[in-house]
Amino acid sequence: MRGHFRRKYQLSENPKDSNHLRSAGGKVSLPRKLSKLIHPQTKSKDDGFNLLSAFQGLSFNTALVTGRKHSKTTAPAPASGDSCRVILKLVLKDFFGQLGSLFFGLCACVCVRACVCVLVQPDIHTVKRGVDGRVRSFEEIPHTGRNSWVNLLKFRREDNFKQLHKHMERTFNALGPIYREHVGTHRSVNIMLPSDIGELFLAEGLYPERMTLQPWATHRETRQHSKGVFLKNGEEWRADRLLLNKELMMSAAAKRFLPLLDEVAGDFCQMLQARVESEGRGKEGKRSLTIDPSQDLFRFALEASCHVLYGERIGLFSSSPSQESQKFIWAVEQMLATTPPLLYLPHRLLLCIGAPQWTRHATAWDHIFSHAEARIQRAYQRLSSSQGRGSETGAAGGQYIGVLGQLMEKGQLSLDLIKANITELMAGGVDTTAVPLQFTLFELGRNPEVQERVRQQVRTSWAQAGGDPQKALQGAPLLSGTIKEVLRLYPVGITVQRMPIRDIVLQNYHVPAGTMVQVCLYPLGRSTEVFENPQRFDPTRWSRSREEGQRGEGSAFRSLAFGFGARQCVGKRIAENEMQLFLMHILLSFHIGVTSTEDIKTTYTLILQPETPPRITFSKL
Repeated sequence: MRGHFRRKYQLSENPKDSNHLRSAGGKVSLPRKLSKLIHPQTKSKDDGFNLLSAFQGLSFNTALVTGRKHSKTTAPAPASGDSCRVILKLVLKDFFGQLGSLFFGLCACVCVRACVCVLVQPDIHTVKRGVDGRVRSFEEIPHTGRNSWVNLLKFRREDNFKQLHKHMERTFNALGPIYREHVGTHRSVNIMLPSDIGELFLAEGLYPERMTLQPWATHRETRQHSKGVFLKNGEEWRADRLLLNKELMMSAAAKRFLPLLDEVAGDFCQMLQARVESEGRGKEGKRSLTIDPSQDLFRFALEASCHVLYGERIGLFSSSPSQESQKFIWAVEQMLATTPPLLYLPHRLLLCIGAPQWTRHATAWDHIFSHAEARIQRAYQRLSSSQGRGSETGAAGGQYIGVLGQLMEKGQLSLDLIKANITELMAGGVDTTAVPLQFTLFELGRNPEVQERVRQQVRTSWAQAGGDPQKALQGAPLLSGTIKEVLRLYPVGITVQRMPIRDIVLQNYHVPAGTMVQVCLYPLGRSTEVFENPQRFDPTRWSRSREEGQRGEGSAFRSLAFGFGARQCVGKRIAENEMQLFLMHILLSFHIGVTSTEDIKTTYTLILQPETPPRITFSKL
């Protein structure tokens, strides 16, 4: 504890602190706004972006035709600046599509100096750290290329938007446990080791700040919707988050919504049993059915989320689910798929010209808000009706009325803020549980010994719990270990971001306050430096005895699928219990098999998911 406060409040007298200060030139980094007040004439590097200047200064590993001798063959000099303009146009058109013509029209009138730009893959720059013990400067952190627009073009050509997790893993392997990257408008320092994550946590402050998903924020602003805690920062974020924690994160809240999740999981298994019996093969009572369960899992996740958040069932397990719900699932998938490319582009410009990518993104969010609005109105009418009948709790017979009803009844958040947060929870609560369940079924199917070990523990716990879902989960810690293990190998969100409130040192490099630092979860979960036999699917690695045996520096920062600290996922308890209860009912009813044990190929669309959903065999026990 003393060590924690020394680091938090910089009370250490370690000589390295002096070296740290010396490496920063003995200066204190001021927040940008304060710096502008003190030095109004000082122009920041990020104050603006000159497109033409950026392309004139590209680091293309080019050979300029000058009087110098070169050991390698150089390209002939052009007669004018036309060739550079042509290359500029090609680059922009390749990247921005129709935007390229617009930018080229703006830039074509400018006379470009004669030069030859030979576009090749930029070098990855590495720096060897010395052994003199001094803290290295921020500029010495290994990086993937200095020109952000060249990096963006490279990202596009190498399909790194869809394979961002693999790109991060390759880059860590090439550069070491820390690197910085500047791609388009996005810049970050990337880390993966628990010890560095611990240092970042100590510097997150009272109001932890993460990367804002600007396309989402722009949609709220243009549609004049309030923002939920996911898009807020500062005191406003903290005030809203503390109120939401009472209904979502506290043990008392979890105890209230656990029966609702258990009900949905049980109903899903009954539906699946009926389907196996009617469509499966084999003897009656011992039939098996091989299917792609992905759509069924999306329906389960949406049904469970609606039951907990709105306090009502929407009937997605019927033979013909409503078009409204199917449209919502489509909208969430579309929103997630269109977000990543927009993070790297000037979204305001795309909005102004009505770029197709932005239009698809905004339309998806409009559908999500429309679905949430209809559900919120129904819940509001139910709550008003029950209060009109004189109900003291706002629910008939004392029944739990859902998170929305609880927030409305207490009245501590405005209706607009309630709508904003419930909509964010709904949008973030479907794919983020349905997709991990696909991976869970696959891993248990190709690891039958692990599956049987978990099943035996579940059976024992279920028999002793007497129908109490909370007791059943407490008695089967391998359920929690299974979900943790799946999220270690297949993290839903592949990064956790923080902006430290003070200068910190990571891997012996100085990182200024306000820098966006990304914790990269996919490389973390598969690192031999962090996990023994990381490719092995082993839920027992999360058992209490093994966890205690691995205590040490940074050992607490190995399972981060839901983030860490005060800004961890506000829906964490719902998601964890939802997945564990689903798995409990499945294992009590079915043996799980797979048609192929080959590794699943994955793709990234703001969340990590299979390129092709695995086919799962459900055999009745």
